[in-house]
Formats: sequence, structure tokens, C-alpha cells
Amino acid sequence: MQTAVLIAIFAAIVLASLIAAPRRATVDGFFGGASVDGRAPGLWMLVLSQVTTWIFARSLMNAAILGYFYGIWGTLAYDAYYGSFLTGGFIVGRLREGGAGSVQDWVGARFGAAGTGCYNLVIALRLLSEVFANRLVVGLIFAAVLPEVGLAREVSIVAVAILGLGYSAWGGLSAALRTDVLQMSVFLVVFAAAFAALLLSPGFSMSAVLTAPGTSGAWNGQVLLLVALLQVFSYPAHDPVMMDRGFLADRDTTRRSFLHAFWISTLCIIAFGMFGIQASLIGAEYQGELLGTWANMFPPWLYVALLVSLLVAALSTLDSALASAARLVVEELRIGARSLASGRIAMTVFMVLGAALTLWGNQTLFDAVAVSETASMFLTPILIVGLVMGRRIALWSYLVAYGAAMLGALAYFARDWAVFAAILPEGHKYEQLLVICIGVLMAGFAATLAGARRA
Repeated sequence: MQTAVLIAIFAAIVLASLIAAPRRATVDGFFGGASVDGRAPGLWMLVLSQVTTWIFARSLMNAAILGYFYGIWGTLAYDAYYGSFLTGGFIVGRLREGGAGSVQDWVGARFGAAGTGCYNLVIALRLLSEVFANRLVVGLIFAAVLPEVGLAREVSIVAVAILGLGYSAWGGLSAALRTDVLQMSVFLVVFAAAFAALLLSPGFSMSAVLTAPGTSGAWNGQVLLLVALLQVFSYPAHDPVMMDRGFLADRDTTRRSFLHAFWISTLCIIAFGMFGIQASLIGAEYQGELLGTWANMFPPWLYVALLVSLLVAALSTLDSALASAARLVVEELRIGARSLASGRIAMTVFMVLGAALTLWGNQTLFDAVAVSETASMFLTPILIVGLVMGRRIALWSYLVAYGAAMLGALAYFARDWAVFAAILPEGHKYEQLLVICIGVLMAGFAATLAGARRA
């Protein structure tokens, strides 16, 4: 019964998204998010779009899983990444003060084609990881609710990919913005009901949740919090979904949208993490990335509400990731004419690649994106020294910082390889990631400062 209800609700949300998408698509709306009459998105459209595309399914699951294993420290560690709305808003403000229309504009003006090529490679990795990780959650959900169906995971991944691509390819960024408002409204209502039920459930104690050590102790959560603080400056600059929304409206509207998105998303992530923390407190067994755990913990309606929240988050991220992929390919890489057809082809390619990775790839949700997050850290010294301090930076410095970050990403991805295992300290993967991040930043700042001069 609950499976039928879940599928019916999700189908209704997909149908509503198709209806909410613009009936008429324009090139400027597809790539720039403008309405049919040319108007920029308003404040709350931007806020809801920012929040729903960042509270994606993978993030919700990570917050809960980290809360289960590492208690409140695990959830806070993941929540720290949402400080990206503050650092991202700051970066966008400085870029726009200097007249840049995107991160690529700023990078290209200082480092030429080599600089933008390196940056765009990281952006492409980020977008693929978004498509991959959120489809992975969809597959996990339907495998959990349809255990008797052998191909439930694979069929659901393909089906959601086709449905999401259907309305995304019609209107591009303008469709993503309009459907984000609908999807975020549904998410907030459903999740608010689920969270209220958690707070009122027998045995729930807020003080216990806020001091919980998790099933594995707090230490690794604290280590991951340090990693997040090291990555939070570069993290938003390599996320095209956030950066694209930083150049759609006037500067004051944009600044306020980042601030509102910060506090709303922060509260949502902490609240969802509490579902994982509560599972650890009552001694529930970890099953199916917590999906099986929640099925045994909560009444059917609450379990369905949690799954609907995850599915809506996955769908909302998909359309935005595809819209940013189209802009990257057509407007930044200049592959194909600036047309609806070129944008739709780019979306299809990214969707196919992301779905293929989901069906074949790594099943660890945090590892799914840790590689792109580490690769982005070359931007920290470049932006601090170049954008904030206003220094000119030599191309060789940029390339050395970039190389160090890519090597760090490879080291984390292949930490079991003999060459990296001999260098990295023995310990948990988060401890190894912290060492990698410190090394990447040290190498990046050393090269950047060595090649910097007054503008």
C-alpha cells in the first residue's frame, strides 16, 4: 500500500512539474533563466531555487547517515558545507563588482584558455557527480520499497532520468526555476509534517539528539567538520548551479537570496540529520543507507513522507544540473550554436553519462562527490589572492595549484593504491581526506603567493 502511495505522489509531482514548466521556450530563458517577457527571477524564486537545488537527495541522505554514525558532529560537519551560501554570495558579489558575468569570465581574463579549460573540467566533474549521486538515491529508494522486483533500482533510475529530462530539455533554466518553486513548496510541507512527527514521537529528546555521539563516536564527525571548513570557500565556486543563479537578478536581490537560502537550508539539513541521529539513539540497525532502518522505526505515513522528501529533492536537483550543463557546453565551451537544440543535446549527453555512472559506479554517497570537492580546492588560494587581495597571479602558479588539487582528488579516490597508501597516514578515510586537503592548500598557497604581484 505504501509503495503505491509513494509512486502516486511522486507521479503527481512529476506531472505538476511538467505543467509548471513554461509552455514557450526562448533561447534567453533556456540559458539565462529569463521569463518569456524577459523579466529576471524575483527574490523568492531565487531563494527557493537555491535551496531546493542544494538540499538535494544525496545531501539529505548524507546528513542523516553521518548523524547516525557520528552523532550531532556528523550532521554539523555536513551542514558546514551550507556555509557555501555565505562564501558563494561573497564571491559572486566581488565578481560582479569587477564586471565579470561568471566565474569563467574572471578566470579567462587572468589565465586565458588554459585557465578556463582547467576550471571547466572541474565544473563538468561536479555536474556529473550531481546527476550520479541523486540518481543513486532514487535507485536506493525504489530498491527498498520494491524488494521483490529484481530490476527496481535500474528501472527507477532510467525512468526518473527520462522524466526529468523531459521537462528540463523543454525550458532549460527557466523551467528549472519555475519547477523549483513548486518542488520546494511540496518539500517544505511534507518535510515539516515529518519533522513535527519526529519531535512528538515517544522517546524523542532534543537534548539527547544534540549531544549524541553516534554509533561510531564523534571523532570522525569532528574531523569531517574540519574538512568542510577547509573546503567551504572553494566549494561554491565550483558549483555551477549556485554560481549560475548569482548572475540572474540585480545585485541586491542576489545578495539577499544567498542570505535567505543559507538559513533555510541550514535548518533543513540539521533537521533531516536528526532522523539519523534518532535511529542511532534507539539502537536501530543500519539497513539500506538508513531506508530500511526508518521503515522499521516509523509509521508508514511518516516513512512515505521521508521518501517523498528525498525524491522531490532528487528531481529538483536534476533539472538544475542539466540546465547548468547546457550553459557550460554551449555558452562557455562554445560547442554548438547558442540554440535550444544545442542545449537539449548537451542535457541528454550529461543525463546519459550520469545515469551510466549510477548504474555502474561507486555506491558510497559521500565518496561520490568528495573527489570534485577536493579538486575544487585549487580555487581557494586563487580567489583569495587574486579576487580578494587583488593581486595578479602567474599562469604557472594557477596550473601548479590546479595540479595539486587534482592530485589530491586522485589520492582520495585511489587511497587504496599502493603509491598513495604508502604516503597517506593509516586511519579513517576522513582523517586521510583532512591530510590531503591540508597538503593541497599548502601547495596551492605556496605556488600562488610565489607567482603573485601587485595589479
